[in-house]
Amino acid sequence: MKLKSFEHFNCSLAQTLSVIGEHWNMLIIRDAFFGLRRFDQFQKNLGIARNVLSDRLKKLVKAGVLAKSDGPGHAEYRLTQKGLALQPIMIAMTHWGDTYMPHPEGKRLTFIDRANGKPIKTVGVYSADGKLLKPKEIMTKTGPGLRDEQA
Repeated sequence: MKLKSFEHFNCSLAQTLSVIGEHWNMLIIRDAFFGLRRFDQFQKNLGIARNVLSDRLKKLVKAGVLAKSDGPGHAEYRLTQKGLALQPIMIAMTHWGDTYMPHPEGKRLTFIDRANGKPIKTVGVYSADGKLLKPKEIMTKTGPGLRDEQA
C-alpha cells in the first residue's frame, strides 16, 4: 500500500514522519544502531522482501539518514549524523513500548551508559533548569516558520 506523503504539511512532526514514519524505516534504523551494515544483514534480520528493503534503503540514503559506501565487496549503510540524531527518539519509543506493551518476562532491552555500565534514565522532556516536565506542563508557541492559517 502506498503511503500518503506528508511533505506538503508545514509541520516538523509531519516532515519527520515523511522520512521515518514507515515502520520498516524505523526497524532498519534500529538495526543500523545495532551495528548492521549490509543489505543481506538487514534482509536476514528483518525478514523483509528484498524489493521493499531496497526501496527503503534508497529513501533513507536520499533523506540523509544513512550513507551508502560502494567499496570493494558489498555496499555498506551507516548512520549519518542526521541518523544518529534519531537515537533519543528510538530510545523514547522503546521506553514507551516497555511501559505500554511490555513483554510478560520483562524488558527486552536495557540501555546502558558505556562510561559507567549503569542503565540510563527513561527519556523525558526537561525544562531549561533541568526539571522533568509532565505533559500538562508543556505548551506550544508558534514560531516564524508556521503560517498564521495553520496555528
